[in-house]
Amino acid sequence: MEIHILAVGDVVGEPGLRHLERHLRPLQKLKDIAFTVVNGENASGVGLTPDQACRIYDAGADAVTLGNHTFGKMQIRDFLEDTPWLLRPANYTGRAPGRGCGIFERNGFSVRVVNLIGRCDLHWGGENPFTTADALLKRGTAEVTVVDFHAEATSEKLAMGYYLDGRVSALWGTHTHVPTADERVYPKGTGYITDLGMTGPVESVLGVEPWQSVEHFLGGLPGRYRSPEGPCKLQGAVFTVDTATGLCTAVERVDVR
Repeated sequence: MEIHILAVGDVVGEPGLRHLERHLRPLQKLKDIAFTVVNGENASGVGLTPDQACRIYDAGADAVTLGNHTFGKMQIRDFLEDTPWLLRPANYTGRAPGRGCGIFERNGFSVRVVNLIGRCDLHWGGENPFTTADALLKRGTAEVTVVDFHAEATSEKLAMGYYLDGRVSALWGTHTHVPTADERVYPKGTGYITDLGMTGPVESVLGVEPWQSVEHFLGGLPGRYRSPEGPCKLQGAVFTVDTATGLCTAVERVDVR
């Protein structure tokens, strides 16, 4: 059986969250989506609240992944412990609340979702994401395994793709908010894209008011970052996966405006 897995790039601010709520279910219907993973770590700009996590889930996400801003809003701490569909990077320190991997049962198949964070230029001291992936793939079984690798360096994401090729169904990058044009199926059958992009304002710098970002680079004090109002985009990718083999047969970028 072939199924379609939708991965949605980082939701940024209230405008991005509203755009997701408006467009996710129509997109799922259009693309015949069986399972959806949404990265939600920027729903509050830096982090997200339990209410925002629930809005992403209610909009149609089956799993919500996070990244380096997981604890940007500390009220998410207990919610992470109590909510199996909300995942933070698995290679955070073992003292961090929450989980970084979940197995979700659906009609006729199961999906393992793994959330990892890179170490290149993300200075927070995480455990090795490569060896963490090895350990997680030994826990439980699922017909389909997908990985959200929240990382800065394209080289680290590409290397992880080759490292897990043939062992996971799909791997996509998040964090940089700019979609890459390298969607492909690796030689051993893993679907891949270096970065999904973001869900948020079109006229922005990575979801931030443009002139605030300019002021930052000029050396000024831009204040708390804001997401501008105006037209938004929902960016991501659809991975076609054969549940008999657990491997990917096609990858398609999506951009809904």
